[in-house]
Amino acid sequence: MKAFALLATARYLKQAARLPAAVRRQLAARHGQLAENPRHPSLRTHPVEGALGDLGGKVFEAYVSEKYRLTWEYGPGQGELTLRNVDNHDACLGDP
Repeated sequence: MKAFALLATARYLKQAARLPAAVRRQLAARHGQLAENPRHPSLRTHPVEGALGDLGGKVFEAYVSEKYRLTWEYGPGQGELTLRNVDNHDACLGDP
Protein backbone atom coordinates (compact mmCIF):
# COMPACT_ATOMS: atom_id res chain seq x y z
CA MET A 1 0.00 0.00 0.00
CA LYS A 2 1.35 3.42 -0.94
CA ALA A 3 1.63 5.97 1.85
CA PHE A 4 -0.67 8.99 1.89
CA ALA A 5 0.68 12.53 1.79
CA LEU A 6 -0.55 14.47 4.81
CA LEU A 7 -1.70 18.05 4.30
CA ALA A 8 -2.81 20.27 7.17
CA THR A 9 -5.14 23.23 7.50
CA ALA A 10 -3.89 26.40 9.21
CA ARG A 11 -6.30 25.61 12.02
CA TYR A 12 -4.75 22.16 12.50
CA LEU A 13 -1.22 23.57 12.65
CA LYS A 14 -2.28 26.24 15.16
CA GLN A 15 -4.03 23.69 17.40
CA ALA A 16 -1.14 21.21 17.19
CA ALA A 17 1.35 23.90 18.27
CA ARG A 18 -0.73 24.51 21.41
CA LEU A 19 -0.69 20.88 22.56
CA PRO A 20 1.47 19.77 25.49
CA ALA A 21 4.89 18.43 24.43
CA ALA A 22 4.02 14.83 25.34
CA VAL A 23 0.87 14.97 23.21
CA ARG A 24 2.83 16.46 20.28
CA ARG A 25 5.17 13.46 20.44
CA GLN A 26 2.17 11.10 20.35
CA LEU A 27 0.73 13.13 17.48
CA ALA A 28 3.93 12.71 15.44
CA ALA A 29 3.67 8.93 15.83
CA ARG A 30 0.00 9.02 14.80
CA HIS A 31 0.90 11.02 11.70
CA GLY A 32 3.19 8.19 10.62
CA GLN A 33 0.49 5.59 11.19
CA LEU A 34 -2.12 7.69 9.42
CA ALA A 35 0.10 8.18 6.37
CA GLU A 36 0.82 4.46 6.14
CA ASN A 37 -2.69 3.18 6.91
CA PRO A 38 -5.60 5.46 7.87
CA ARG A 39 -7.35 2.35 9.25
CA HIS A 40 -4.47 1.33 11.53
CA PRO A 41 -6.08 -0.34 14.57
CA SER A 42 -4.43 1.92 17.15
CA LEU A 43 -5.95 5.00 15.47
CA ARG A 44 -9.48 3.66 15.99
CA THR A 45 -10.54 5.63 12.93
CA HIS A 46 -14.24 6.15 12.33
CA PRO A 47 -16.45 8.68 10.53
CA VAL A 48 -17.72 11.69 12.46
CA GLU A 49 -21.47 11.28 12.27
CA GLY A 50 -23.21 14.11 10.43
CA ALA A 51 -20.01 15.96 9.50
CA LEU A 52 -19.29 16.94 5.91
CA GLY A 53 -15.75 17.99 5.06
CA ASP A 54 -14.66 21.12 3.27
CA LEU A 55 -13.76 18.91 0.32
CA GLY A 56 -17.26 17.42 0.16
CA GLY A 57 -16.53 14.02 1.70
CA LYS A 58 -16.77 12.41 5.09
CA VAL A 59 -14.79 13.67 8.07
CA PHE A 60 -13.00 11.00 10.10
CA GLU A 61 -11.87 10.97 13.71
CA ALA A 62 -8.70 9.22 14.92
CA TYR A 63 -7.23 8.82 18.39
CA VAL A 64 -4.06 10.62 19.38
CA SER A 65 -4.46 9.47 23.00
CA GLU A 66 -7.31 8.67 25.38
CA LYS A 67 -8.02 12.40 25.74
CA TYR A 68 -6.97 13.85 22.37
CA ARG A 69 -8.41 13.33 18.88
CA LEU A 70 -7.64 14.51 15.39
CA THR A 71 -9.99 14.83 12.46
CA TRP A 72 -9.16 14.42 8.80
CA GLU A 73 -10.67 13.87 5.37
CA TYR A 74 -9.52 12.35 2.09
CA GLY A 75 -8.21 14.74 -0.54
CA PRO A 76 -7.97 17.14 -2.15
CA GLY A 77 -5.94 14.96 -4.50
CA GLN A 78 -5.63 11.22 -4.87
CA GLY A 79 -3.29 9.81 -2.24
CA GLU A 80 -3.71 12.84 0.04
CA LEU A 81 -5.29 13.31 3.47
CA THR A 82 -6.12 16.72 4.92
CA LEU A 83 -5.71 17.08 8.67
CA ARG A 84 -8.51 19.35 9.92
CA ASN A 85 -8.46 19.66 13.71
CA VAL A 86 -6.67 18.31 16.77
CA ASP A 87 -7.68 18.95 20.36
CA ASN A 88 -9.19 17.27 23.39
CA HIS A 89 -12.08 15.02 22.49
CA ASP A 90 -15.00 17.40 23.12
CA ALA A 91 -13.40 20.49 21.58
CA CYS A 92 -12.17 18.58 18.54
CA LEU A 93 -15.52 17.03 17.72
CA GLY A 94 -17.55 20.13 18.54
CA ASP A 95 -16.34 21.58 15.22
CA PRO A 96 -14.52 18.76 13.39
